[in-house]
Amino acid sequence: MKQRILLSALMCLLFALPSLAQQNLFGGQDLKSAVVNDDNTVTFRFLAPDAKKVEVAGDFAEKVEENPVGGVVGTGLLPMTKDANGVWSLTTKPLQSELYMYLFVVDGVATTDPNNPYVFRDFATVSNIFIVGNGKADLYKVNDVAHGSLTHRWYNSKSLGMDRRINIYTPPGYENNTKKYPVLYLLHGYGGDEDEWVTYGRATQILDNLISQGKAEPMLVVMPNGHTAMEAAPGESSLGFYKPGGEEERADERGAFESAFTEIINFVESNYRVKPEKESRAIAGLSMGGFHSIHISRINENTFDYVGVFSSANSIMSAGGEGIYANFQESLKKQKDNGVELYWLGIGKDDFLYDANKEFRATLDNVGMKYTFMETEGGHIWKCWREYLSEFTPLLFK
Repeated sequence: MKQRILLSALMCLLFALPSLAQQNLFGGQDLKSAVVNDDNTVTFRFLAPDAKKVEVAGDFAEKVEENPVGGVVGTGLLPMTKDANGVWSLTTKPLQSELYMYLFVVDGVATTDPNNPYVFRDFATVSNIFIVGNGKADLYKVNDVAHGSLTHRWYNSKSLGMDRRINIYTPPGYENNTKKYPVLYLLHGYGGDEDEWVTYGRATQILDNLISQGKAEPMLVVMPNGHTAMEAAPGESSLGFYKPGGEEERADERGAFESAFTEIINFVESNYRVKPEKESRAIAGLSMGGFHSIHISRINENTFDYVGVFSSANSIMSAGGEGIYANFQESLKKQKDNGVELYWLGIGKDDFLYDANKEFRATLDNVGMKYTFMETEGGHIWKCWREYLSEFTPLLFK
């Protein structure tokens, strides 16, 4: 009898434990935060009854103060107000249609919003995000349209001596037909990895929506990791879960990624139904990826008919003009003579690389390369790069 009672008690405890564990997963704050209201205002809420001061650090902040905690680039701080229940809240003014990033700052310490599960990682930094629609950011949403597929693949790089992770978007219907498609190779910046265009860039949503609207041709989008010292994004490699470091992880051999890029093209063209001709290949990238796009398209003659350069770091990264960066103007002129269907440049007016891009445009003018140029508000930020991708892709493969 005693054994039966003991067994029953143990069974009750076992059934109760998953319930307790499940509760522990959710942190105990039953609030809604980062709520986008009908008038495009956004309401934040945070339970912290003992806090003395809570602020929102966001790239939408209309009150710009020094942000001592970092985390969200280009942010100001907005004060929140505490009610009698210890809930801090803030409702913003109406915001323009965009994808925004933010964190809370609680008594000077930055923290993510426990009531918003949507968090992106940018190397070792995490930020909450939300989307305000009713405008251009509707392209960044998952809408009720036909969807493509995103696949995480691994390819072997003999020149770099490792298997490397790569993200590949295939357009809606790819799996159900035998057609061949054009390819856009889309490259990230210095602070990113192969996941960055998928998360902050919203590349798959942008392509789904533009293709469904008939504004962009169905295409594959190939997003590799541009750091030759890395197998894959942090947390996705054989290093496991670790806090990403700094320069040591991005200690790339100068010119190695550009020189090895044909391995990526060969992998894609061997494993996917794509058109293996110049007129069906495009390459584009932001910052370091813009720099890579300039040089990959230049040293691989008659490979790309479309080149997109978003906020390029060219004059900074190719200083010295050695190796593959030698004879820069001569090879640009040869690229022009061989023929390029579209050479597209974008830069924000407040970008710290604005003057470098101005110099690069002068170089293109000097060699007679025709190009399309887009200048926007903003600096070296994702707000610009998502817009550039949205403008660039409808011009491809026409």
